[in-house]
Amino acid sequence: MSQPSSVEEKLDHLQHHFIDSDQQFEASKLGMWIFLVTEILFFGGLFAAYIVYRAWYPELYLLASEELDVFWGTVNTFVLIGSSLTVAMAIRSAQLNQIRGLIINLWITIGLALTFMVIKYFEYVEKFEKGILPGAHYSYEGIAHEKANIFFSIYYMMTGLHGIHVLIGIGLMIWLVFKAKKKVFHSGYYTPVEITGLYWHLVDVIWIFLFPLLYLID
Repeated sequence: MSQPSSVEEKLDHLQHHFIDSDQQFEASKLGMWIFLVTEILFFGGLFAAYIVYRAWYPELYLLASEELDVFWGTVNTFVLIGSSLTVAMAIRSAQLNQIRGLIINLWITIGLALTFMVIKYFEYVEKFEKGILPGAHYSYEGIAHEKANIFFSIYYMMTGLHGIHVLIGIGLMIWLVFKAKKKVFHSGYYTPVEITGLYWHLVDVIWIFLFPLLYLID
């Protein structure tokens, strides 16, 4: 296992306003947790809208959910669960100075995230072709309910916002790969890897809530 060759290399990441690496790491982690709380509040508004409209139109939600592909939604769920495992393995590799393992696990995570987005793309295309569009653009006549556009407006807002977060995560992990190849990370400094991992776990958890709420309505 290779170790940083000098004290300077071990501490070149340390900002001047921190006493040591541990303090910098804890501050960064606390900042990420605060950010994740704001993200939960952000999605919370959409979840509240979902709950209110489902209480108002329960029969609509039953009818509209039949237009969602449970099979591909299930596949995407397992894809993201797998990506949570690989991002955790990437963090562990960084902790052990296994930079090659870090890079490999990041690439696998990126691949799984892209798989999720490709599946979601084809789901969207299939609905667009039917005329299942958000708001006033909705023209599908296969659901016998005048408020069907409400369900799909909420569906697109929730899954669309989640998809944007997936894309952000992909960008962050590509950046981590670039930095890892430059040997920026080691057992004494892997903070960006860990806080990106926390972000990615939140993205996965949000989907685990979205999947049953949207696809498994009964």
